[in-house]
Amino acid sequence: MTSIKTIRQLGSQWVTQDPFLFCAYHHDIFPRGDGNMAPKASLEGRLIGRDFHGKDGWNMYHGSRVPGFPSHPHKGFETVTIVEKGLVDHSDSLGAAGRFGEGDVQWMTAGRGVMHSEMFPLLKEDDANELLLFQIWLNLPQKSKQVPAHFKMMWNESIPIKTMRDESGKATHVKLISGQLDGLRGPDPAPDSWAADPANDVQIWHIHMEAGAQFDLPKSSAGVNRTLFFYAGDSIAVEGKRIPERHSLDMDPAGALTIQNGNQEGHFIFLQGKPLNEKVVQHGPFVMNSNEEIQQAVYEFQRTQFGGWPWPSDEHTHPKERGRFAIHADGREEVK
Repeated sequence: MTSIKTIRQLGSQWVTQDPFLFCAYHHDIFPRGDGNMAPKASLEGRLIGRDFHGKDGWNMYHGSRVPGFPSHPHKGFETVTIVEKGLVDHSDSLGAAGRFGEGDVQWMTAGRGVMHSEMFPLLKEDDANELLLFQIWLNLPQKSKQVPAHFKMMWNESIPIKTMRDESGKATHVKLISGQLDGLRGPDPAPDSWAADPANDVQIWHIHMEAGAQFDLPKSSAGVNRTLFFYAGDSIAVEGKRIPERHSLDMDPAGALTIQNGNQEGHFIFLQGKPLNEKVVQHGPFVMNSNEEIQQAVYEFQRTQFGGWPWPSDEHTHPKERGRFAIHADGREEVK
């Protein structure tokens, strides 16, 4: 018997299991900034507004001056944005804003609808600007698809890390963005999230293994879905199989799983959760339970713009001199 159900090769958009919808992966080595947070490099040869081809190791995405994703809507699900390296400038239709990164996580519930932008300011002017970002789309159950939009910040300094050592003393570090491990619990998720109920066993971990380290992934309750994404390293050995980097493993939760890392540091995202087992109908950034609900969502957006866009530009960025901060819709401000 094997605990591995499926092995997949990873692209830029990772296949996930219910209750997750997918995970986007972005790794860009941007050039030096030009002093205005834009790349100090020619944009010739790029499809500005839809640049995803990785020319010279980086993308402008939908940005025309600063890389990123100008204002766009979401409805009916949540985004969990993990920024391991680099910075993101967030602005939204609630009037909330922030600059976060270097290990921070933003948890945003779109609920009944929100517009936001995610731009990548290039603040370093004497060195490359590296961005390593994961955005996980977590579905909302039908009963929660009309909750008010909400975002919260999980600052890097406040996210607990569990360090486990194998018999040889080699370490595995598990950053607990959601869920718990061996008595240590991650921050509370957004209040209307599927993850807010412990019975749904939603785990989001960022795992880093030393070269040659061994880690025992504990078993979980029957019926949950779990996937391990091995996005950087050399190779791992699991149940006698050698698996190279940039692969994912869907796993049976009934048994513990031993991961033997290879000759380089290994880096992983682990997702687990009880499935919603509801029909999913998706139309771009709208995720509902029926075609009729999708039509209504599109109509609502066309009519209301989910509150409108209060910022001077669809590609709004914050002042260059600002550090990490968040201003919430109620006016509450956090500064790091």
